[in-house]
Amino acid sequence: MPETIALHTELRPGRELDYERIHAEIPAELDAALRAAGVRGWRIWRDGTHLFHLVEVDDYAAMRAALAEHPVNIAWQARMDELLAVPDDYSGNDSGLPLVWRLP
Repeated sequence: MPETIALHTELRPGRELDYERIHAEIPAELDAALRAAGVRGWRIWRDGTHLFHLVEVDDYAAMRAALAEHPVNIAWQARMDELLAVPDDYSGNDSGLPLVWRLP
């Protein structure tokens, strides 16, 4: 069963428009790598420098493991490192934001 994972990241101040410009067109190779790793959908909202992601994925931990050493993802993360306040090096045991409440 697919997982829905919520994430929060933060941009460096002044890099908001750069982030939106870069995300206006995701490289086809990255799209293919994400899908091959089980990503079914990924949406991002921005509030100032705060980014909120909603990821629909078959297995989040497996996806991160598959992408950790993937050359396309490594290149993408290097590009994002210039924009993010805290870069993601895929080395942690990230499991997303904990769910606090939902409307039943």
